[in-house]
Amino acid sequence: MNDPIADMLTRIRNSQMRGKSTVVTPASKLRAWVLDVLADEGYIRGYEKITGADGHPAIEISLKYYEGEPVIRELKRVSKPGRRVYMGVNDIPVVRQGLGVSIVSTPKGVMSDQAARSANVGGEVLCTVF
Repeated sequence: MNDPIADMLTRIRNSQMRGKSTVVTPASKLRAWVLDVLADEGYIRGYEKITGADGHPAIEISLKYYEGEPVIRELKRVSKPGRRVYMGVNDIPVVRQGLGVSIVSTPKGVMSDQAARSANVGGEVLCTVF
């Protein structure tokens, strides 16, 4: 697997289309940090670290729905392994006039676009969520 973040986002998208309540993905620190931002912003219920069926560490993500519809309407990967996207603090994109969130990997950690602006740091734009 070349892009673990894109794999996790695709698993979340596919599970929400099927109406699943949880989804399991292989564990990594970067995935956990991205899920922390999603949980803080209210897009998922939460996650917990488990041991997968094959004995490897995994993360079980609890998806969030509102009136039968998924809370996450759009989940896009911005920076990819073939084309990294770095932006300064003034260039970080605003998603849907501030209704969505950009997740940014900064020197101070993985954070939302709002937190990156308040901390006055730029970095790699991992994905956008609406």
